[in-house]
Amino acid sequence: PPSPLPMAEPPRRARALFLAGVAAAYLAAFASLYVQVPGLYGRDGILPARRVLRLSGKGLWEQLRDFPTLLWLGPSLGLDTELGMELLCLLGVLCSFGALLLEPLRNSLVFALLWVLYLSLYQVGQVFLYFQWDSLLLEAGFLAVLVAPLHLLSGGAPAWRPHDSVTFWLVRWLLFRLMFASGVVKLTSRCPTWWGLTALTYHYETQCIPTPAAWFAHQLPMWFQKLSVVATYVIEVAVPVLFFAPIRRLRLFAFYSQVLLQVLIILTGNYNFFNMLTIVLASSLLDEEHVGRSTGRSKRRNTGSWPPSLRSFLSVLLELSTYSLLLYWSIQYFGMEINWEKRLLESKVAFTYHEFTTWLRAVTLPLVGLAFLSLSWEILAAMYRCACVRGCFWKLWATLQWVIFATAAMGVFAISLVPFTYIEQESNGQLWPGIHQAFGAVQHLQLVNSYGLFRRMTGVGGRPEVVLEGSYDGQSWTVSTGPSGGKGPSGSSSPTLPSTAKATTDHGAKASSPRGVNTAGTVTAALPWAPVPILSTLWGRNCSSAPSKPALVQPEAVSSCPIPWSLGAEPPPGSILLSGSCRQRSGPP
Repeated sequence: PPSPLPMAEPPRRARALFLAGVAAAYLAAFASLYVQVPGLYGRDGILPARRVLRLSGKGLWEQLRDFPTLLWLGPSLGLDTELGMELLCLLGVLCSFGALLLEPLRNSLVFALLWVLYLSLYQVGQVFLYFQWDSLLLEAGFLAVLVAPLHLLSGGAPAWRPHDSVTFWLVRWLLFRLMFASGVVKLTSRCPTWWGLTALTYHYETQCIPTPAAWFAHQLPMWFQKLSVVATYVIEVAVPVLFFAPIRRLRLFAFYSQVLLQVLIILTGNYNFFNMLTIVLASSLLDEEHVGRSTGRSKRRNTGSWPPSLRSFLSVLLELSTYSLLLYWSIQYFGMEINWEKRLLESKVAFTYHEFTTWLRAVTLPLVGLAFLSLSWEILAAMYRCACVRGCFWKLWATLQWVIFATAAMGVFAISLVPFTYIEQESNGQLWPGIHQAFGAVQHLQLVNSYGLFRRMTGVGGRPEVVLEGSYDGQSWTVSTGPSGGKGPSGSSSPTLPSTAKATTDHGAKASSPRGVNTAGTVTAALPWAPVPILSTLWGRNCSSAPSKPALVQPEAVSSCPIPWSLGAEPPPGSILLSGSCRQRSGPP
């Protein structure tokens, strides 16, 4: 069909970046989960998934409605729950890898399949899939279904649709909710480390999986650690408002601010695909010119003759005013001043909890109104583009799509207000009751979620770290395992995250002295296996000489530390002893 009259360039490349990034996040999620299914959800795993899928006498469709997961189909295919989960993971790896490599596969049907597959696993994942990045992937994956092309009547069709900017706006709204809530909850939680700006003095040292760079970050001086917390507040609370700015350079400033924060987190800690996915969401702040310039395919816009027009002058003036206000408010509300005697920059929180909650109550609903105006503008602009389409049939087809997707966008925006306003309960109570009812009807599908990472800083005073070791005779202990193998810094960051039953192995590591089996603070279990030199079953996959069903220490064993605990005082001949000591970690990672 003929293209519409020229207007703003459609976000083709930014949309392509988003869809490829979501496919990469799915690939990391499915691949990471696949290697852990037996150890986490198998018959002898920590939390067997078969216990979640209990038959209730309902029909198949009723079960799918109440508890949507494709694993209900397993028995009819002759698969148990564990094999069914592995099959879903493999299908997810295949589809996401194909979508990552081949642009024609980045369509609505493929992303709908990926979303259904991950939702099916999420439903039985229990505590190991209750991380915020799992909810974020499901919500971003659902938006990818709306953003991706469906290729209906695609013969000779343009690479974009008039309503694309409407559905792509939902990605920007998700990014705003994620970042703004993550910043606000740090203060509403009344965590003393966040209010004292000392959170990062604990974070690098006690996070779950630090990288080697975390050790160096932990050595930074106190004034810099506090300044870093101030920068975190600015990036997570103040800068997200610029996501809806009409000036593109302000949106680009917001984009690079978010990317900077996420890259620094990636360098110092492993949080699965969360940071990568957040950067992918930030692609919604980019325009066609900027993405094209970075790839060498940009068509430079006509900037007009010199001297600059009044519009350009006002744009620059607004930009400078915005940056000045950000700097002024940062200095004012965080008491930033230079100590010339010590030659350092001091900072402290210069407002009270009551003042902050009063401010939050005052801005929550106006922020919703700002987002509504931004979405309404995108919908009206899309309607204009539909009117500009030439040809009666194609104009009607574009208008029909606009009606469907604009309605869907308004619906998703409306129900997302419920979890967003959880940060301020008074604002949440002022929402229309119908919105609460609509959210409750789809809540089990994880279409929209509430966010707020690091509400309270964990690891203050050190963290418990479980160290597992194996032995043939109870005297010589080998294979110290844990986030860092029990010694030294952890490995580099990657978009996968080991769960409780997954640990790295240290080939050839030996204890320097014999260890007792039932000492205080030690978890001991007898594993009746054939000799296995490396406890690779901790990965959820067995090495060549191990049996097919790994035996794993149950969570109760870890929670009971430092009380002695044993599965068997007299291990049978040929067994390997698995010992886990629970110690408090307070030193450098």
